[in-house]
Amino acid sequence: MNKLIDWKNRLKDRHMLSVIVVLIAIIVALGAWIYKKQVDYRQASENQYNMAFFELVDYVQNVETYLAKSLISSTPEHGAETLTHVWREANLAQAYLSRLPIESRELEKTAKFLNQVSDYSYSLSRKNIYNEKLSQQDLDNLQQLHNYSIELENTLNQLSTDMYEGRISWGELTKKGSIAFAQEVSNISKDSFTNLEENFHEYSGLIYDGAFSEHMTSNTKKGLTGDNIDEEKAKQIATEFIGTDKVQEISLSSKSENTEMVTFDFNVKVNGEQDQNLVISISEKGGHVVFMNYNRNIQAESVTQERADEIGKQFLDTHGFPNMKETYYLKQDGIVTINYAYEQDGIVVYPDLVKLKVALDNGEIMGIETTGYLNSHEKRNIPEIKISQEKAKQGLNPKLEIKSQNLAIIPTEWKTEVLCWEFKGKVDDTDFLVYINSQTGKEEDILVIVNTPNGTLTH
Repeated sequence: MNKLIDWKNRLKDRHMLSVIVVLIAIIVALGAWIYKKQVDYRQASENQYNMAFFELVDYVQNVETYLAKSLISSTPEHGAETLTHVWREANLAQAYLSRLPIESRELEKTAKFLNQVSDYSYSLSRKNIYNEKLSQQDLDNLQQLHNYSIELENTLNQLSTDMYEGRISWGELTKKGSIAFAQEVSNISKDSFTNLEENFHEYSGLIYDGAFSEHMTSNTKKGLTGDNIDEEKAKQIATEFIGTDKVQEISLSSKSENTEMVTFDFNVKVNGEQDQNLVISISEKGGHVVFMNYNRNIQAESVTQERADEIGKQFLDTHGFPNMKETYYLKQDGIVTINYAYEQDGIVVYPDLVKLKVALDNGEIMGIETTGYLNSHEKRNIPEIKISQEKAKQGLNPKLEIKSQNLAIIPTEWKTEVLCWEFKGKVDDTDFLVYINSQTGKEEDILVIVNTPNGTLTH
């Protein structure tokens, strides 16, 4: 007791008690300020989420309205305008949906619907632009989309009621995720989402001719075949791909898991090179080489472009990439990067793309990138040609001096593929590639070929 009194007296003598009181007051005030800031931040976040949700509701209502209008449109011109509005409103709805802080099965289905209705309406608007009337199947599909949009609108309105009545807090959902979503919404909203789920299966079962079809909106990697492998197997594949005689040391640098394609990433010390490391990535699924890159000083160039093309094609053929055709290339610092596309029955399949780096001093393969091939490669069912080569030519600009012509499968902006007649030609001093749809005769795309001292590129 005496020690305690003595300690207090010393505090008084040295004015320490006042200092401690002031410090405690500062800490309390700072804590209160931080707490208030956190409350303000949470409230601001809640307000932003509320705004995003109500904007989502508005745009879904607009989608429903314009889909209704598209069903009674009597002219291609007005149909194109109406469907363009559907495409725009669905895209905006997707943008606001993506701002909501949770992921749940129900909202995932909503996102998928908006994505598909956006792509489908855009496709039909292009049909109208070409002065084509919508078929009965097109109208039936739009009717189903409209029915679903009404149910989605009603469900989101019910969800709005849940928010107004305080059953849903975006802040809580951020912490707890989809479980909290399922627990906090009312039984009415749960029932509504259950009905949406059932009806969506009916909707997604429709087969469309475009990016709205189920197989195109999925994340399936068609060329990524085989069973999952472990790190040791991946290391063995990497070593054999590089060449056992070249590998001095190989070690795992990371496993890339938060990506569309899970890979084992290795650093490799190459024999005879002190400062240059090689990097290589092997897919967990199937053990495919996804990426390899290696740099070294290039000596005097002695390999021609034609020989580099041959070396690359031979390398791909012996490493599981048969029937590849060189397309475009770029030379830089003694290395040529060549794009190879898969060829099926004489048809160039541009989505199945592999890029190779070839050293021009000795023909060594310095790098490879196979993402396009692994994403897209499969044996295609080639459709019957409905537009002959001669008829396709009639749709070309008469100024185009044609140098070559071939069939090619090209990707579209909707992540679909179309079989086209590929015409390579020249207007004045500019080279072009023109793609005419072999089924409809429409002009699908035009590329400008840029010939430079370092290679051939397209824009």
